[in-house]
Amino acid sequence: MIDDKRHANIKAALALRGRSLSDIARKLEVAPTTISIVSRGIRRSRRIEAAIAGELGMPVGQVWPDRYPANRPPTMKGE
Repeated sequence: MIDDKRHANIKAALALRGRSLSDIARKLEVAPTTISIVSRGIRRSRRIEAAIAGELGMPVGQVWPDRYPANRPPTMKGE
């Protein structure tokens, strides 16, 4: 689901920390548009979501609670 409000909040929170989505892109060696696509919710990437959350100093479930519910039991591959 595209969430431009969350995307704007992520960008603002990063700016308060002196960081940007482009900084994350350089660190992960991906295109800045790739980071924006994940931040906006167009596509998912656990690695990029974790990197964004890490730069914000937040658990990934706090940034994307709809994607990472706190009380969801762990699942095993193949189930």
